[in-house]
Amino acid sequence: MKFSIGRTFLLGFGFFGVSVIWMVYNAFVPLFLANRFHIEPWLIGLFMTFDNFAALFIQPPVGAWSDRLRTPIGRRMPFILIGAPIAALVFGLIPLASVLPLFVACTSTLILSMAFWRTPVVALMPDITPSEYRSQANGIINLMGGLGAILGTLVGGPLFNINEAYPFWMGSALVILAALMVFIFIKEPKEYETTSEEQPSLWQSLIDVLTSQERSALRILLAIFFWFVAYNAIEAFFTLYAQNHLGLPGGDGARLLGQLSLLFVLFALPAGMLGGKFGRRKVIMSGIILLSACMLGMYFLPPETLLIQITRLPVLGVVPVVGVILMIAGIAWAMINVNSLPMVVDMTDQLRVGTYTGLYYLFSTLAAIAGPNLNGWIIQLTGKDYSNTMLVGPLFMLVALVMMLGVRRGEAKSVPSA
Repeated sequence: MKFSIGRTFLLGFGFFGVSVIWMVYNAFVPLFLANRFHIEPWLIGLFMTFDNFAALFIQPPVGAWSDRLRTPIGRRMPFILIGAPIAALVFGLIPLASVLPLFVACTSTLILSMAFWRTPVVALMPDITPSEYRSQANGIINLMGGLGAILGTLVGGPLFNINEAYPFWMGSALVILAALMVFIFIKEPKEYETTSEEQPSLWQSLIDVLTSQERSALRILLAIFFWFVAYNAIEAFFTLYAQNHLGLPGGDGARLLGQLSLLFVLFALPAGMLGGKFGRRKVIMSGIILLSACMLGMYFLPPETLLIQITRLPVLGVVPVVGVILMIAGIAWAMINVNSLPMVVDMTDQLRVGTYTGLYYLFSTLAAIAGPNLNGWIIQLTGKDYSNTMLVGPLFMLVALVMMLGVRRGEAKSVPSA
């Protein structure tokens, strides 16, 4: 198994499709809920976690199932070819739903179909990448995901201001294209590691992590939980934060998120390289500190300061102070996110890559449930002050930092020379 940059870029189209869908969903569904259906903030927070409740019960066992599956087209590919087309279809129907029950039906179907194929498409990366190159490969994967996020925000924002359905229709077309690119150009390994022993299930692997005397795996999974609580809490409410705290139109709030996504994309590859050179743990911890500082800046600086125009750039348009802070946050998030999954999968063997990918998503999904709910209630209880979304995050980042201090495994494994 050799590392191929070109093949990894092609694999990244899978994560590209996932990111387009979720960025458009997270940016504009809260606006529909607040403006079209007049839902209260705490209920919006609950609604924005429905996808994560589904993922909690679907993604981890699907990851373990894909480890065991054997088909002529591979063990991961069937999940992609079933889940992606269904997701594309219902995603395009979401903005057309004028009554709440139909809106919920469309979003629920999207949630289930996306949960069905996300873990297998992510598990393809370690399937085809040697351990010592997984941070770099994950940098490429996240670069492609960031490109999807940019399209969902920088392009989706102006499209939303023209017609609320346009970003969703764009996302549907792109996710079909992405799934086809993965199916056509990525060939799964023909042979897999085998063992005469029964493979532990996801839940047995979780029990092993919880009861192990060496706590590195548990610590990083808890760190993942806490930093995703912080990040998801902000992401779920940012367009409403921009609308209610900064006084910006919904499309402009999405455009600001696009500035974060752009820097995430530009720094995804360098973040992987930094993890390979200086160690994944050190780079993640640096990212935690930097992202915490960005959140505190968005909380303590007044709106009139955050909206001061710094410059105007092609594609990005006006870049205010808050845009610069979000760009720095994008760099910090790349340092954390690019290096975390490789650390998790390098704490196990090749037989359980899908299972440990499932554990990664189990803890990130639990965080994605807790974060928006927590912030929804904080906003509700503080008189709908959306700036409080930026205050809670650093507290959870601090806990994540403490967890990472005790991680001793998960760096790149060297391959013995012949």
